Amino acid sequence: MATTKLDLTGLKCPLPVLKTRKALQGLRPGDQLEVHCTDPLATIDIPHLVQQTGDHIEITRRVEAQTVFLIEKAGETLV
Repeated sequence: MATTKLDLTGLKCPLPVLKTRKALQGLRPGDQLEVHCTDPLATIDIPHLVQQTGDHIEITRRVEAQTVFLIEKAGETLV
């Protein structure tokens, strides 16, 4: 299991969700993606994306103006 960090701070919608989708496609089942973003809409868009793909958000935390998601890649992608 590997963890990849994706720094999307400063990017605005729709870039954070698009880059998260692309990064998830390159992961193997069980790998984790740590996404850092500052766009307020990412708190809606990224959980929605993860629901569509069938992956799992392990942790969501807010640190000042930044939101951090820890996403685990599922065994099989739905979308």
